[in-house]
Amino acid sequence: MEFDQNRAAKPFNVTLLDIFRGAVRMVKNWKARRETHRILSQLSDNQLRDIGLTRDEVCRKF
Repeated sequence: MEFDQNRAAKPFNVTLLDIFRGAVRMVKNWKARRETHRILSQLSDNQLRDIGLTRDEVCRKF
C-alpha cells in the first residue's frame, strides 16, 4: 500500500478566496434584503395587497 493511499481524504477543499467570496455574497444578500424591506415598508396596505403581501409578511420575510 502506498503512502498516499493510506492517508485520509481532505473533507473540504476550501481556500481563503472561497471564504472571502462567500462573505462578500452574504453581505450583498443582506444589503438586498434590507433594501427590499425598506421599499416594501413604505408601501401602503392596499399596495402590498396588490402584490400579494401583508404588512406582517414584510416584517417576517424581508
